[in-house]
Amino acid sequence: MRNPWGVFIITRETVLVFESYGHETCIIGSVELRRRLHAALDQLGPRERVLIVPPDITRFHSRAGELTRYAWEYYGDRVKGVLPALGTHYPMTTEEIHHMFGDMPRELFLDHDWRRDTVTLGTIPGSFLAEISEGRVTDDFPVQLSREIVDGGYDLILSIGQVVPHEVIGMANHSKNLLVGTGGPEAIHKSHFLGAAYGMERVMGRTDSPVRAVLDRASRDFLSEIPVVYVQTVVGRDGEGLALRGLFISDDRTCYEEASALAKKVNFEILDQPIQKAVVYLDPTEFRSTWLGNKAIYRTRMAMADDGELIVLAPGVTEFGEDPDIDRLIRKYGYAGTPEVLRLVEEHEDLRNNLCAAAHLIHGSTEGRFSVTYCAGGLTREEVESVHFSYANLDEMVQRYDPNTLREGLNQMPDGEEIFYISNPALGLWASKGKL
Repeated sequence: MRNPWGVFIITRETVLVFESYGHETCIIGSVELRRRLHAALDQLGPRERVLIVPPDITRFHSRAGELTRYAWEYYGDRVKGVLPALGTHYPMTTEEIHHMFGDMPRELFLDHDWRRDTVTLGTIPGSFLAEISEGRVTDDFPVQLSREIVDGGYDLILSIGQVVPHEVIGMANHSKNLLVGTGGPEAIHKSHFLGAAYGMERVMGRTDSPVRAVLDRASRDFLSEIPVVYVQTVVGRDGEGLALRGLFISDDRTCYEEASALAKKVNFEILDQPIQKAVVYLDPTEFRSTWLGNKAIYRTRMAMADDGELIVLAPGVTEFGEDPDIDRLIRKYGYAGTPEVLRLVEEHEDLRNNLCAAAHLIHGSTEGRFSVTYCAGGLTREEVESVHFSYANLDEMVQRYDPNTLREGLNQMPDGEEIFYISNPALGLWASKGKL
């Protein structure tokens, strides 16, 4: 089988599907989740050195923390490490590890240093990137992976994560968890820039994309000897709460495709009319930077009306980038829009050497279509306005738009104003009819 860019998407001759369960109204509770995971692990046979690769705290709602704990219960001291797929994010704190993974031993957890801890396995030629990006990106792509995964002598890499709409690759997870989440600087920079240059609105919510095609080829050509099994979840809303709608486990791309198909049913919200005014809340335990918090922009931009307003309530946001160099570049250049950022990349070496920062600047821009008012708990007016956002006082805006009283979707305020409220932009994708 091939994806639209001609890459084989089944990477092994023998496809092993260990679990495939879920539907739009499914609710998988903890007891059933544990049972289904353990039944899948039974099928793998004995394993002696296991490395678990879950997401970090920014994917807390994925249920990956719970699944990691169940895998540790199953394998016991045969679990030799847990390597959160940090990408460029901060290492998890002891408090975050306890919050997400419960009583697992702290000494099991390893920190991934994306700038220093990787091995380059090979290269995808620039001619392939040029073909899939319609000539927008022509550089070679280095396939980089955590040294711990490559050299750790593991007989099982259990890659756990949530399939959900994503601004860089279309739908998150599968091999992205490894090749980007535990990848190196060149791979992270070039994958992010490839998605941005191709066009975020052409990518968001698609099972296949140029970045996915690159990772598919990297998996086929360079990861075939690594004993990876993917555990994929789909999480959807259930009233005002959340429910685990699907669990898919395989050693190839099948689990991703099935999870992606379900995620499109439970994580997309198609609106009859564009949103004139949206209010998005960023949970301070998940969102500490605009690097993450700009999901409020990514996930709503196809729903926002021209000349609309997006208000971001961000009590935990205290910085722009979670990496010092990226934070500096965001402060220097701001969210300037695609044509300007592409010009800046051509003219400035510091941005050209940090292409994931350039991609983020494109993603965080509205391209002049609508305005963004950031109400950040730890950034000043001067800082917010310097990156081309509008500023409003957080306390004043929370008093008017109280997350404790607003309901998901359309709300009418006491004075008659209509707003569209989203309590967590990381959980879905919103678009008006005809945009997706």
